[in-house]
Amino acid sequence: MSSKLISMEQGDINQSPLRAAYHHQLTDATKALIEEDAKYFLHQALSTPVMNALSKTEGPFIYDMEGKAYLDLHGNGVHNAGFSNPYVIQKIIEQLKQSLAFTPRRYTNVPAIELAKKLVAVTPKGLNRVLFCPGGSEAIEMAVMLAKQVTGKWKTLSFWDSYHGTGFQSAALGGEEHFTTGQGPMVPGAFHVEFPNYYRNPWQLTHIDDIDEAYLRQIKIILQRNPDMAAVIGEPISATPVVPSANYWKEVQSLCHQYNMLLIFDEIIEGFGRTGKMFACEHFVTPDVLVLGKTLGGGIMPFAGIVTKEQYNILQHRSIGHFTHEKNPLCCTAGLATIDYIQEHQLVQNAETLGQYLMDELKALQDTYPIIGNIAGKGFHIGIDLVKNKTTKERAVQQAEAIMYHCMQQGVAFKIIEGNIITMRPALTITKDHCNMIIDALRNAFEKVKLS
Repeated sequence: MSSKLISMEQGDINQSPLRAAYHHQLTDATKALIEEDAKYFLHQALSTPVMNALSKTEGPFIYDMEGKAYLDLHGNGVHNAGFSNPYVIQKIIEQLKQSLAFTPRRYTNVPAIELAKKLVAVTPKGLNRVLFCPGGSEAIEMAVMLAKQVTGKWKTLSFWDSYHGTGFQSAALGGEEHFTTGQGPMVPGAFHVEFPNYYRNPWQLTHIDDIDEAYLRQIKIILQRNPDMAAVIGEPISATPVVPSANYWKEVQSLCHQYNMLLIFDEIIEGFGRTGKMFACEHFVTPDVLVLGKTLGGGIMPFAGIVTKEQYNILQHRSIGHFTHEKNPLCCTAGLATIDYIQEHQLVQNAETLGQYLMDELKALQDTYPIIGNIAGKGFHIGIDLVKNKTTKERAVQQAEAIMYHCMQQGVAFKIIEGNIITMRPALTITKDHCNMIIDALRNAFEKVKLS
């Protein structure tokens, strides 16, 4: 299959010549594992063949089969407290020794209640009702079902090329062709607008207020013609990342009030300190529903959930989260331990302080290397938009992939999205030395990959 047929929206593709060259230099033992993986797993465009085989994931690092360490700036968003966090593991072991590894539905347990109480305590004021589920896609489904039940309306408004999961509702919300083509009818009523982009807005506007108004106009037009909208669903800061203005989300929230819609924020990636706040919404507004996942399971257990307002606790006659592992005590123990660790070790503050340091160092590189078109982000949620030309902003797709593999050779691993944007989401446990390691690897890669 030609690589041109595979969307690069969600990640670097695995069928390119550079991927083949990277595989060629792996050891025979690792190649054998990759071949065996490909023999038994269903193939997928973004993960088969896999990049490499790992022997260990620990702290901010992943390790290949030869023991080489890579500072992982992706981590699938689960490693805010670091991979294989000893404190989280110890708490899980203690829970296992209590012979309470599972709780059937219709019963509760102490870890589930304690995690719910903790989430109410750490999320913004007014969010005080919780529901858990196995994964992020299901959490999105619960949030949307809640909105539809509460409002009595059924349409949704979300953002093109976002990712909220691969279920039929969550994929319909995401609006990515890669996850919908060939699936037949998706969940109806899913409307989309463009997420505000201050660097790549199509009108070439430069003033933030003007850019906001142009994007908000898209929402207003749809709402005028579709007043039966149940919710607006989006990431407060996109995965790219693009950081909207505070005014943008205030205006969106105002429209939600005007049209009796719920505002749902997907913080599956951004929650638990990633952006230098415990939750990214704290930079903007408090949503009606906050969707959490990934790090909620401590990078060990698969777990997700929603936190919402007391006024929406009105579905005693329905069940929107009827999951087998709804109150799994192991998952809840992992979540509680993870939050405790993040708080005790001041990882939110670390993300804020060192995230700013990393941004400043990246902007210094931007002055030297014209391939860096734009740098955006908050905390340890950073994106570097690589361009062939700073005036035309043509995406430097081939160069981005080459830079990724050069950095891999230096022990720094990250993911490319949209073809040309280096995304950096390290563990919140990294140090200033780790930040310098990232900068040095990028500098070396930029020196080797010249614009043509």
